[in-house]
Amino acid sequence: MKNKTILITGGTGSLGRALTSHILTNFPDVKKLIIFSRDEQKQFQMAQEFPESEYPQIRFFIGDVRDYERLKRAFQQVDLVIHAAAMKHVHIAEYNPEECIKTNIDGAQNVINACLATNVERVVALSTDKACAPINLYGATKLTSDKLFIAANNIKGTNPIRFSVVRYGNVMGSNGSVIPFFINKKLTGVLPITDANMTRFNISLQGGVDMVMHALGHALGGELFVPKIRSYRIMDVAEAVGPECEKPIIGIRPGEKVHEEMITSSDSYNTYDLGKYYVIVPTVPTRPLRDFLEQNNHKKVEEGFSYTSDKNTEWETIESLRALIIEHVDPSFKV
Repeated sequence: MKNKTILITGGTGSLGRALTSHILTNFPDVKKLIIFSRDEQKQFQMAQEFPESEYPQIRFFIGDVRDYERLKRAFQQVDLVIHAAAMKHVHIAEYNPEECIKTNIDGAQNVINACLATNVERVVALSTDKACAPINLYGATKLTSDKLFIAANNIKGTNPIRFSVVRYGNVMGSNGSVIPFFINKKLTGVLPITDANMTRFNISLQGGVDMVMHALGHALGGELFVPKIRSYRIMDVAEAVGPECEKPIIGIRPGEKVHEEMITSSDSYNTYDLGKYYVIVPTVPTRPLRDFLEQNNHKKVEEGFSYTSDKNTEWETIESLRALIIEHVDPSFKV
């Protein structure tokens, strides 16, 4: 990171803020950190949290990933790009499909083209478990985005740039996620449950940050990284937050799954176990695959292997969820 310029699209979001804090704390010799987003109010608020008087490396750049020319201007002299900008709410994407496509697909291609047109060295794009065997528009657009970033390694020519993707589950405490929602609803005495059998993968903000940093440092280009993380049952989350609350079943929202997947059995043919992470490699790698696998102490997964939230071997309990809420979401939380 020394003397490198980093740009985060969607940098005012939950993960963007966590990445900003991590980079400025652990890599004080970074040359510049650019927060690229379209929300001026969030940039104003974030500037209070990271004032330039304390963090002279930070810059704020208003822009939208839908705007290629603005991206190309922002990427001048940038070394590393973390692409976190997206429309992410499943039900909103179902109701506004064209807007979701413009941001998640057209925006992804704009980021790729702007990176290729400048001197960016490495790109890590953020994905989601909903991109795996998608049944909703949001997941379908993110799967398309994943494919675009992976395929970008095929069109770079002699450019040494590397594109890779990280895919993970629900980020604990992120904007719009279920735990902050339940904490707020607890005041009403009612926690609405979409489906009593629902399960989800769970990752902390720091876990997401660590994964992005791992990909920045280790990716050859074309890999899709998946973390080994725990699952939780939605009823356990509700019990952890509000054991005294009513928990009516209201039915799943448009486009929701009961269980999430991060690796399908069809992916198993190109999936390797790296210890802390799984990695799905491209079917036609653009760089020597053997070198990457040997460096990472790889192990091929069994044919037909899949990684789903309901068949996970590691689970959060009601007690562990309460501890995580205090640690990662609300230090003052009490049952």
